Amino acid sequence: MDLAPSPLALPFATLPQIAGVTARVARAHYKDWDRCDLTYVEFAPGTAVAGVFTQSACASTEVELGREQVKQGVARALIVNAGNSNAFTGHRGRTAVEQIAAQVSAHLGCAPEAVFVSSTGVIGVPLPMDKAKAGVAAVLDAEPADWRDAALAIGTTDTFCKGATATAMIGDTKVQLNGIIKGSGMIAPDMATMLGYIFTDAAIAPSLLQQMLEDANKRTFSCITVDGDTSTSDTVLAFATGAAGNRPLLEMDDAGAYAFAAALHDVCRQLAQLVVRDGEGAAKFIEIRVTGAASDDSARNIALAIANSPLVKTAIAGGDANWGRVVMAVGKAGEPADRDKLSIGFGGIWAARDGQPVADYDEAPVAEHLAGDEIDIDVDLGIGDGRATVWTCDLTHGYIDINADYRS
Repeated sequence: MDLAPSPLALPFATLPQIAGVTARVARAHYKDWDRCDLTYVEFAPGTAVAGVFTQSACASTEVELGREQVKQGVARALIVNAGNSNAFTGHRGRTAVEQIAAQVSAHLGCAPEAVFVSSTGVIGVPLPMDKAKAGVAAVLDAEPADWRDAALAIGTTDTFCKGATATAMIGDTKVQLNGIIKGSGMIAPDMATMLGYIFTDAAIAPSLLQQMLEDANKRTFSCITVDGDTSTSDTVLAFATGAAGNRPLLEMDDAGAYAFAAALHDVCRQLAQLVVRDGEGAAKFIEIRVTGAASDDSARNIALAIANSPLVKTAIAGGDANWGRVVMAVGKAGEPADRDKLSIGFGGIWAARDGQPVADYDEAPVAEHLAGDEIDIDVDLGIGDGRATVWTCDLTHGYIDINADYRS
């Protein structure tokens, strides 16, 4: 499928090398496209790993195995297949993953459990084992790839490559964090979003890395939505090689732990927003800020109800300041709300306050704001201190065009 770049696309970030990380790409020919579709990333021995995965009850074998593997806390390699999700494929899907892990582990001389496998693409088609085997053989022999090549190779309906970077100081040691991600549709995660990978040279205990990733995920990847659909394959993994040489972070009280956690959150936020900017058919990037809710979780649920409403999303697509649709979404969220305390605004201008239209409301500046491609929606419940921010995009006919012939 040949897709024009999203109008919200951002240039690929300049990502430096991460000591202890080597990426390679190759063509496994999972689909009839003229690009690489298999990514291999090798890690130095002793690399720590953490991960968050989809909560889908129909998760892929890759997710099921990954959940168990991260408990061991050690990784030597990552393999990503693009074009075939290998989900809903039963024992044949599991056999394919085990074959890939065994092939890579034999090459590295490590346990198969240290090889993490991800797949993305069409659901319900077993991963072709012959193509997988040939692809892995090719990628193990390939020249090292740059970050942009790796980001391109993991994509499916993505229209641009997505990467992010940040640094942190742990004591006197500067550590680097890089991230790449793929995602454009089937985005309404309750853990992570499609396939995302974060790499750092920091030395950090796997348990602490897991804690930090879960916290960052809750405020970033789990706060985006494109279409209200959660993937069977959603995975975000973080790998820490320890090559920076800092004093290892073991707990949050260690010097530099909060700085590293902040950098990790920053990378996750950048990646999450890039996915929304590449939402299938999207023309507008929308930030929804909910305040005054009963709790932070309640605020997030309300924000997601607004973000997932087709009526809200199509109104934004058409530049219509229809705040009544926002009222509807708040009301259906199943969270505490008081109609007579509710306030709604667009672009910093309140359209309704305390349950009724603003008396001198002028829609002209709001219409001007909605004509742009960066949209802000503010909702204040007026009943508590809970707050949350969610990012989404508008809903256009382009979404239908992309998904009506996705398998072609």
